[in-house]
Parts: sequence; structure tokens; C-alpha cells
Amino acid sequence: MRIKVWTAALLFIAAMLPASSAFSAGEITVYTPRTYIEVAPGEEVNYSVELMNNTDSVQRAELSVTGLPSGWNYSISSGSFSAKEIAVKPDQQQTVTVEVEVPLQVQRGVYRFTVSAGNGNTLPLAIEVTEQGTYETELTTDQPNIEGHADTSFTYSVQLRNRTAETQNYALRAQTEQGWQVSFTSSGERVSSVEVESGESQTISVKVTPPTQVEAGTYKIPIVAENSSTSASLELETAIIGKYGIELTTPSGLLSTDITAGSDRKLELVVKNTGTVPLEDVSLSSSTPIDWAVAFEPKTIDTIAPGDSSTVVATITSADQSLAGDYVVSMTARSPEVSSNASFRVSVKTPVIWGWVGILLIAAVIGALVYLYRKYGRR
Repeated sequence: MRIKVWTAALLFIAAMLPASSAFSAGEITVYTPRTYIEVAPGEEVNYSVELMNNTDSVQRAELSVTGLPSGWNYSISSGSFSAKEIAVKPDQQQTVTVEVEVPLQVQRGVYRFTVSAGNGNTLPLAIEVTEQGTYETELTTDQPNIEGHADTSFTYSVQLRNRTAETQNYALRAQTEQGWQVSFTSSGERVSSVEVESGESQTISVKVTPPTQVEAGTYKIPIVAENSSTSASLELETAIIGKYGIELTTPSGLLSTDITAGSDRKLELVVKNTGTVPLEDVSLSSSTPIDWAVAFEPKTIDTIAPGDSSTVVATITSADQSLAGDYVVSMTARSPEVSSNASFRVSVKTPVIWGWVGILLIAAVIGALVYLYRKYGRR
């Protein structure tokens, strides 16, 4: 009985030794540092996987990936070649690249799979898809609403993303009311269409210019990126808060006057607010010929309401030595936002006293000639 027990024990040990030895001979450690990765739909994940031979003989490992959901694709390569089997020398390692393609149309969640190197040598991996995937085109912006005055342009930054499986060429257009102008710019160039590769996005600048006479209010600017197979739309919003306008003129509209050299002339000016928002801190200035001067009363207007006007008296002083003729005096009414310029034609006349002096000189010359003729003409 004792002999049978020892015999059975020896047979058991003998049976176990080859199995343990075979497992040890085929043992390969599969390693990668990044085992859990977060990605967006449509991205590609590249794993650098190391196969380490912990035995004293060359080991061959069949490579595969299991557990990926339907519709997910993968590839295994070594260098520039696709690899299905790898040989590893004793106490050395080989590196392969495992590439996993996440579909565009995928549910948000965690997906687990396994990289196998034969004989039960496996590497569990996980990919977390951080957002719900789609198979479509997206048109988005971080700032859909811009507020400003009617005499300015509004520029929006828009992202066009191609979530389809193919490169797409999108035509760009805007649906606006009559008088509005919309232009598209990409990479510094004005465009009417753009090409976007699968899974990629492109930034587009949208410039919106309102009509000249647009009223204050909020306006919708729908834009569309489309082709025969896919499209996306986005509604921008422009809030018009008013328009600045100013006009410098006279009550009659006449921009001319006359002046005597060395004297003053007062002009009544009218500063009108032709916009839709109040004008604040309106100042007046002038540009004159040399040695001329212009004084304004008042020189600054605190505020002018839309549609209202304010009267200013300008006193023009000409130089003493000004010759007779026409001169130009420019005057400007300016607020921090807008200005208006008016050029006045000023005719200079000589003083009356000089006219009498001239007449007396002429009379003296004529009298002298008559005297000389009478005295010496009869001889």
C-alpha cells in the first residue's frame, strides 16, 4: 500500500513538472504605462506596448486585441510593418504599437478590451469616451451675441467641426435682411467655402456690417455651412444700441462771410446731433490762416440729445495786414465718438479809411497836374 502511495505521488510530481516548465518557457510580460485613457468620439488612441521575455529562450507571441465593441477598428504594427506575431530574445523586450480608432457615432462611457500576446499573456486596457458621439457637422461659437453701435462692424469667431467619416467641403452663407453685409474669413483669407477633414475643426471669422440707417434693436443673423450630404446652422445675434452722428453748420446753411482786415466777425453756428444716442463733451476747434484767430462761446457743449441742436457763437479775428481776397477758416465740432468739419469762405475787405486816403491821393495828383498845366502849359 505504501509503495502505491509513493508511486502515485511521484507520478503526480512528474506530471506537474512539464506543465510548469512549459508555462515558464512561454511567459511574456505585456506592459504599457497608459492603461486608462479619456478621449472624444472620432479620435485615435496609440498605445506603445512592450513585450518582455522573462525566460532564457526565444519566445514567439501571437498578437491580438479582443473585447472591442462592434464598429471599433484596431491595428498592431512594429516599425512600419503590420505585426501579427513577435519574437523576443531571452531577457529582452520588443515594442509594438497598438492603434485603436474610436468611432464618431458612439455612446458616452467606458469601454474595456484586452491586448493578448499568446499563452494567456494579456494586458487589460480601458478607453473612456467623454461625450456623446455623433455623425454630423457642428457649427458653434462661444459668443453668439455682440452689442454695439450701428456705425461699427461685429466680428464673431465660429468653429466648424466635421464629425463625419469623410473630408467635407462646406459652402458658407448667411440669411439676413436687406442691407446687411456678412463675410467669412478663414486663415486670413476671405472665403465662401472651406474644406474640413474628418474629425477636424476649423475656425471661421464672421464679420457682420449693419445697414447705415439701421434702428436700435436686436437682430438675428442665421449662418449655414452645408453641402449635399451634411449641414449645420448657427444663429448669431447683433444688438444695435444706437448710432453716433453730428453736423456742424449755420442756421441758414450758408458757409461764407466777409470781414475787414484787422477786425472781428461773429458767426452763429449750429451743432446738430444726427444720431440716435446722446453726444457728450462736444468741443469746438478751428484751423485758420496765419495770425488769424477764432474764439467759441461756448467752447464745449456738455450734452446734445438725439435730434437736438446747440447754438455756438464763433468770433473770427483777421490779421491786421491781411490783403483783400478770399480766405478759408475750418471749424470742427468733435465728441469722443464722432466729429464734423465745416469750411467757411471769408472775404477780406480793406478798411474804409484807406479808401478815403486813396481818393485824396488821386485828387492831389489830379490837382497837381492841373496846376502845372495852367502854369506852364501856355508857354
